[in-house]
Amino acid sequence: MAGGGQVVLRTLSQQGWVRGSGAAVLSRLQDAAVVRPGFLSAAEEETLSRELEPELRRRRYEYDHWDAAIHGFRETEKSRWSEASRAILRRVQAAAFGPGQTLLSSVHVLDLEPQGYIKPHVDSIKFCGSTIAGLSLLSPSVMRLVHTQEPGEWLELLLEPGSLYILRGSARYDFSHEILRDEESFFGERRIPRGRRISVICRSLPEGMGPGEPGQLPPAC
Repeated sequence: MAGGGQVVLRTLSQQGWVRGSGAAVLSRLQDAAVVRPGFLSAAEEETLSRELEPELRRRRYEYDHWDAAIHGFRETEKSRWSEASRAILRRVQAAAFGPGQTLLSSVHVLDLEPQGYIKPHVDSIKFCGSTIAGLSLLSPSVMRLVHTQEPGEWLELLLEPGSLYILRGSARYDFSHEILRDEESFFGERRIPRGRRISVICRSLPEGMGPGEPGQLPPAC
């Protein structure tokens, strides 16, 4: 976060993809806010994009999300996928979710136009369980997490096309998250130009909800 105190870069497996306000928050969230760059091959990214494009084209970009969290977006819930895409989603499930976790049957697809952005928010426990995992397509972006009670504690994730991000536990409940608008899109001193971005988001089942129960679209990233 520009001007937000000392910046510490991780020197382990997430070097170059995660930065934060200090060593303590980086250590505390090292397993709760995870970036896996290059999770998708170029061919897999093309498979997902090609499958989603016809459905997204039928929708218009919106500018007044129901809880004012998203600007310049279109979204859908998708439960029917080609076999190639299902194989990708099975890899996401294996990488991000524990063996005891059940996923919501529908996958949330969010399409941000180049000038679109997502404001800071914490996903409601009515819509998402303890784990959220998202694939990023088309454009790089920066996700910022800020502690809801201690705003001096923050984390930023660099999400390049083909990457997988995972938020669980404390990163899910104790930190807001947002996708920075184009004019604010920096990762440290590095400018990250924003284009159109599609995210494909898998969510664990909220406590008390059956796997087939639909819910209102959440403001996920």
